[in-house]
Amino acid sequence: MVTGGVRDVNGNEFTWGVPAPTIGAVKAIRRFNVRTALPEQLAPLSDLATNLRWSWHRRTRDLFRDMDPVVWDRVHGDPVALLAGLTPQRLAALAADAEFVGRVRAAADGLSTYLTAPAWYDEFGQQNDAAASIAYFSAEFGITHVLPQYSGGLGILAGDHLKSASDLGVPIVGVGLFYKEGYFNQQLSADGWQLESYPLLDPDGLPLTLLREADDTPVEITLALPEDRTLHARVWRAQVGRVPLLLLDSDVEANDPSARELTSRLYGGGGDQRLQQEMLLGIGGVRALRAWSRLTQAPHPEVYHCNEGHAGFLSVERIREMVTGAGLDFEQARRAVRASNVFTTHTPVPAGIDRFDAELVRTHFSGSAQLAGVPVEQILPLGAEDYEGGQDGIFNMAVMGLRMAQRSNGVSQLHGAVSRSMFEQLWPGFDDSEVPITSITNGVHAPTWMDPRVIELGRKYLGETDVREAIGWDRVARVPRTEIWAVKRELRRQLVLDVRDRVRDSARFRGASDAELGWLDNLLDPDVLTIGFARRVPTYKRLTLMLRDPERLAKLLLDPERPVQLVIAGKSHPADETGKKLIQDMVQFTDDPKLRHRIVFLPNYDMQMAQSLMPGVDVWLNNPLRPYEASGTSGMKAALNGGLNLSILDGWWDEWFDGSNGWAIPSADPAHDTASSTMDPERRDDLEAAALYDLIETQVAARFYDLDGQGVPQRWLEMVEHTMAVLGPKVLATRMVRDYTTKLYTPAAIAGRAAARDDFGLAKDLASYSAQAREAFAHLRIEHVEADGVTDAPLLGERLTVRAYVALAGLRPEQVLVQIVHGRASDTDELHDTDTTELYPVEDLGDGRARFEGAVTLGRTGAFGYSVRVLPRHPGLANVAELGLVVNA
Repeated sequence: MVTGGVRDVNGNEFTWGVPAPTIGAVKAIRRFNVRTALPEQLAPLSDLATNLRWSWHRRTRDLFRDMDPVVWDRVHGDPVALLAGLTPQRLAALAADAEFVGRVRAAADGLSTYLTAPAWYDEFGQQNDAAASIAYFSAEFGITHVLPQYSGGLGILAGDHLKSASDLGVPIVGVGLFYKEGYFNQQLSADGWQLESYPLLDPDGLPLTLLREADDTPVEITLALPEDRTLHARVWRAQVGRVPLLLLDSDVEANDPSARELTSRLYGGGGDQRLQQEMLLGIGGVRALRAWSRLTQAPHPEVYHCNEGHAGFLSVERIREMVTGAGLDFEQARRAVRASNVFTTHTPVPAGIDRFDAELVRTHFSGSAQLAGVPVEQILPLGAEDYEGGQDGIFNMAVMGLRMAQRSNGVSQLHGAVSRSMFEQLWPGFDDSEVPITSITNGVHAPTWMDPRVIELGRKYLGETDVREAIGWDRVARVPRTEIWAVKRELRRQLVLDVRDRVRDSARFRGASDAELGWLDNLLDPDVLTIGFARRVPTYKRLTLMLRDPERLAKLLLDPERPVQLVIAGKSHPADETGKKLIQDMVQFTDDPKLRHRIVFLPNYDMQMAQSLMPGVDVWLNNPLRPYEASGTSGMKAALNGGLNLSILDGWWDEWFDGSNGWAIPSADPAHDTASSTMDPERRDDLEAAALYDLIETQVAARFYDLDGQGVPQRWLEMVEHTMAVLGPKVLATRMVRDYTTKLYTPAAIAGRAAARDDFGLAKDLASYSAQAREAFAHLRIEHVEADGVTDAPLLGERLTVRAYVALAGLRPEQVLVQIVHGRASDTDELHDTDTTELYPVEDLGDGRARFEGAVTLGRTGAFGYSVRVLPRHPGLANVAELGLVVNA
């Protein structure tokens, strides 16, 4: 007899005794999970562990940690793994501890109250006829490091969106994919090259439950693929507070090997695999929602939010449902679907958009893979780049997202403007300002990203304020600066300790022996100005801008009176060799024995690292190539923890920098817009790096080390107070989700209901009108415009009367909108700062012609100009540019 053992996917060890096998007899290892049987007194811990509210609820995390701090640290703060790792003896002891059992009951009661208590949306929904349910589709979700289904900002934003929706009671259902290998774990080679590994995730060992039918069999979602293949998927559910998150998983036995690997890796593979992933997310996601509603009696979503273009095929599936289930034709169904769709674009970088060969899309939506009632010839135009500057034969997922959503947005004001310029070709004849893409600036979930010590300090002096709400931030100045400074030093000290542990692990992986690592005891200093930089590493984020002048950077790091230390992290996409080279350059710089105690690159940047890094730094550095940072949220998290931002005026910083809440790195581009810059990139980077060095030396470090007699930097803390007071209410994800709810979700729900009312009467009429208008606007003409009513030298307040004679090409006067577009006229006869005034039909001139008339009051001095235009008008349209039709005089 020999004693043996296995470790399950969580690292828990189980032993047994078996007869000694013959050498070579063991052909395979069978893996299984052994679940913990909790004593009755501790049974509520199961629900507390599987509801991911614990990821942002400190008292629940403390409860789990106190069960066994050693195991808690070993499993990296994972409650499910903790419960699996505790011995029966320890569980029995806890069950016999009346005080601990009382804490368990209190935590369970707290969760129950959180899930059932009235929330903001209850009152809002009743007063505003808001959506009963909203589907939120995203390719990645960053809820917690325990569930690594994210690569960067898009996923973290999606996770914060769900958490804040839960806090506000917004009835969202998240939809994504389950990646059994996640994104990747990053390590560094001896020479600083990024190495990727893909540890397997077992959903049975994660805070997930399998969606099951009433007879306990797993729900199965199927999609038709080319060559008579069928893709099968099961559905895992994560519970994010009040919000369910459905994750589709193709690793099921019914699939062939290729299909089983489909959801292995986030953003893995290309071509067929990437397209099929996005089909599963969009089409399969809608089908998973239908199963969820059927099994839980939850209402079908009234709004479908596509977070980036990856899930765009959800619209095709919704069209199929309406064609086959409601008897609509394709165009009628398309109009109904658009009314209740919301699309968010996150990238101002064309290379960041998923684009497929149109023939690949054709193959996946025709023959045996065709969706019932939806011919591929009607799908292909949805993503076609059939506009000036587009590429023939390409299917663009962002273009489909915009065409299939009546409401779209960018994620900061600047990004909204960039997006309108980037996609203006979809609405020819309209100014950028009229392109129907609005903006809602991103936010962050404060309980997730604020260190508990910062929250407790606020409560000590400001009362039981809720950091998720906008109230109370303006009272930050009541907190004694000496205590703010003490907390920031403690956070800096904790970051230093965390960095030393991480660098030690990384150095050992890179081949260093313990005897070579004595210098780590002096790595970083909790009393030195600490700057953080952590991003994904595409070229435009400029990881190595700070290395443009290595000697000057070294001087800043080693300044004997005002030293600076840098903590840097970031992952490059596995296929991005240029990004990997940037990381290697940075790592090799940090390896210099003269500098390594002041600058460090940390591998494997993830949520857990971020929750130590953002609170621990004094300054958050961001130096992207403007305007390619859509929003960025890392600097927001630093600000909530008393950090200051040092950033290029890009993303959210462009709209919220006020001169006193941090520093703006000047742009070297005279046009202040590198998207259209003609400046030499090398010179631009040299100039902006020099500006960065100057700011750190003459302003940032100078203010940080300007101490009073008590060793407190009063002017620095004045900026910290101002930053938290001004930015605190703005950067909250609760503000963001409220904005989505009021500006996009509720109008979409109302529009969707209107489109479907009376057997889809409005959608049918809009489909008919759209076809008629496209035909008519090819021939519609403004025959003549005349004006009177002002003097030769007009004064403010005079009224200009305008008459337009329009040949309507078969449309009725009430089917068009005729406008005066007026504003400041330039020397080249271009209009700026424009406004519009409607002209109304006053006379039928016969032969399909009509006279329209209106007046505009002169409300500004200077050169005034105007023109007249005709637009489509229909109650089913959300904006004047929606059909992309306009006739100008």
